Amino acid sequence: MGLSTQESLKLMDVCLLAGEMLLRSGAETHRVEDTMTRMAAAYTDAATHSFVTPTGIVFSIDKVDSTKLVRILDRSTNLHRVVLINQLSREMSKGSYTIDQAYEELQKIKQSNQGYPLAIKIAAAAISSGCFLIMYNGVWNDFLPALIAGGIGYSAFSWFHFLVKIKFFAECLAALVIGIIALIFVKAGWGQSLDTIIIGSVMPLVPGVLITNAIRDLIAGHLVAGLSKGIEAFLTAFAIGTGIAFVLAWTYGGMS
Repeated sequence: MGLSTQESLKLMDVCLLAGEMLLRSGAETHRVEDTMTRMAAAYTDAATHSFVTPTGIVFSIDKVDSTKLVRILDRSTNLHRVVLINQLSREMSKGSYTIDQAYEELQKIKQSNQGYPLAIKIAAAAISSGCFLIMYNGVWNDFLPALIAGGIGYSAFSWFHFLVKIKFFAECLAALVIGIIALIFVKAGWGQSLDTIIIGSVMPLVPGVLITNAIRDLIAGHLVAGLSKGIEAFLTAFAIGTGIAFVLAWTYGGMS
């Protein structure tokens, strides 16, 4: 079907908005490209071209003298938003929405689904820290120290990231805080195993989704995106390890 230039530009805005929200919500790059392509194919017969990396999206439609770029500055994990956009994409493929209606629906998803409040994220991080400790064969006496260290550690990460917009430093300092709290618990006799308390408490900071997406993108042939995400995951792991290493070195006399 043929679209006017104005309609094609509007369709590009719809596809880019959907791609931007997917990428910011933690979707793999090949999923973003596939969704944008399917959305566009529901309204035009012209070929579309998209290039998605973890930090940007380029999208164009044949016979339209315009190519649009969206810069992605921050990414998190919001699988509920990914599900909503995928559902909308399927509805668009069935012809249930006009281009304007689809854009309005995407704006509603963007405004109504901003993720969980920070307090809930901190509570989830605390509970998961205690559960990870048990999963790694920790003792129940260390459950509460891991819960507290994990909750405070995630709070510290959020605060440091708010102050310094460099994720590496925020993760490193948060790991340092976790290590110090775990050490205090063990020295005070309120915890038994320093290792398992630290391991359980840092797990909310570990980029599990990022590592999974990096592997999936590499397998799908998106080498640039896969390698970029792999390097980002490595830097996060390095930051966490650095923070904990300072505490362990001080604990076992390496820095004295």
